[in-house]
Amino acid sequence: MNTILVIEDDPRIQRALERQFMAEGYIVHLCSDGTQGIAAFFTVKPIAVVLDLMLPGTSGRDVCRELKSASIQTPVIVLSAVTEVADKVLLLELGADDYITKPFSPRELLARVQSAIRRSQRGASVGAVCSFGDITANFSTMEVHKNGSLVVLTAHEIKLLKYFVEHAERVITRETLLTDVWGYHSYPTTRTVDNQILKLRQKLEPDPARPLYFRTMHGIGYKFVSGR
Repeated sequence: MNTILVIEDDPRIQRALERQFMAEGYIVHLCSDGTQGIAAFFTVKPIAVVLDLMLPGTSGRDVCRELKSASIQTPVIVLSAVTEVADKVLLLELGADDYITKPFSPRELLARVQSAIRRSQRGASVGAVCSFGDITANFSTMEVHKNGSLVVLTAHEIKLLKYFVEHAERVITRETLLTDVWGYHSYPTTRTVDNQILKLRQKLEPDPARPLYFRTMHGIGYKFVSGR
């Protein structure tokens, strides 16, 4: 079902988003707090989530972490009046697919949500399990093993790994990663990408100082080489 879950405590915004999404043929499920939103996520199985950052009870950050731990495929688009870079970085690391600040245009939000849905649907065509070297990644269960032992990755690290697997052997710029993986068309620094790839190397490379899989293409970006 084409259901969009809206987790937002402001009734005016709820009504505006409900009208906008329903006019485009979506089914809309509304929740007013984080705890209710998490429960609804598992019940209605939405194709996308619009999540307010400032919620009563369970915070938007905790909701985002919980939802992306359950499903990296379902896009989460965050709404917030907060614009600080540190908050954006945190949400990216938790796995948020996009971030839009209040006040916002409902048409812009609709476009962002539909773009995130398209990205998630393209990714769904990739095989659920892949292997390279001594690494086995199961993107359905969100589990990654190295030499048979479970490696704990964040939701966003798994999302980034999945993107690299989908685009193996291709040179990818930092800006492309920010757009396609993070969902941002502009961002103050590409160091976010470098930091996330460093974490992947530390967890998955045999020797992080001499990466075999996540290779730096100097002056351009990165390339994933499976070694097969």
